[in-house]
Amino acid sequence: MSDILVSQAGLQADDFTLFDLPRQFALDRAAVDARWKAMQREAHPDRFAAQGASAQRIAMQWSVRINEAYQRLKEPLSRAAYLCELAGVPVQAQTNTAMPAQFLMQQMEWREELEAANTSLELDAIVEMVERERIKMLQQCEHALDVAHEPAQAVSAVRSLMFIDKFLQDVHQRIDQIS
Repeated sequence: MSDILVSQAGLQADDFTLFDLPRQFALDRAAVDARWKAMQREAHPDRFAAQGASAQRIAMQWSVRINEAYQRLKEPLSRAAYLCELAGVPVQAQTNTAMPAQFLMQQMEWREELEAANTSLELDAIVEMVERERIKMLQQCEHALDVAHEPAQAVSAVRSLMFIDKFLQDVHQRIDQIS
């Protein structure tokens, strides 16, 4: 059986342990990608065809688990939410929709700008403005999680990022409509 299937902490290990990465927000995406590719190569079920159906089934479980971990680790927003959850401070975006009043006002202004935008140039300006805010929120997540070690502070930024990402999807949909 492949070393990865034997040597790793197990299917129940957290994503960072599984990928042998530090449990932190700031990660090198290229390192995450490289680790995922290496792990997938090692755990691919076809490598275990000669060992029978049971070994292939285990390899398939590992392959699925590796992909799930990769999906969480590769994207900053999902990684931040996962780190909060691991620290015992889940984001609870579905049940807790309270947001700071200032952020809600900003969201309303962005929505108004989106409704008023009629050209690609106007929509590109909105994307640029919102992307700057997104970067600021990602920096807040990194500070809260990696420097201050305050996941509760990161939760607010994570929830804001969820709104921002949804809004950016709406903007890109609008861009597609006028193109």
